[in-house]
Amino acid sequence: MTENFLKRYSFNIAANDFINAGKASSAIKGNLKSMGINAHIVRRIAIISYEAEINIVIHSLGGQLHCDLYHDRIVITSNDVGPGINDIEMAMTEGFSTAPESVRELGFGAGMGLPNMKKYSDDFKITSGSNGTEIVITIFL
Repeated sequence: MTENFLKRYSFNIAANDFINAGKASSAIKGNLKSMGINAHIVRRIAIISYEAEINIVIHSLGGQLHCDLYHDRIVITSNDVGPGINDIEMAMTEGFSTAPESVRELGFGAGMGLPNMKKYSDDFKITSGSNGTEIVITIFL
């Protein structure tokens, strides 16, 4: 974090917690709206943070979602503990999903999470290994 850092919102996300899925991204959206952030930016951040949160719930053993506010940008960071992503290029393909059928029956796991995160970001970085995945997304203000 640099000298133009303003605030951090952090949330612990539990694996398979579909009852609370979406609460962290809703809180981020509400906080940004109350700060007077541009509605278009808030919408992009809401989509990105929701997709990141749902991916943690579906595909990991749990993790954290952070929203860092700076004077010139907002950075969403998703860190999870889990098996990682075997083929990032394939996972970035719209409609590709490794979600189990039980998750799809709940209406999740359509394979749009990572593509949507990248689509609505200004900068998208993903690293994944056998211990988990980290996604860092930047939106410039």
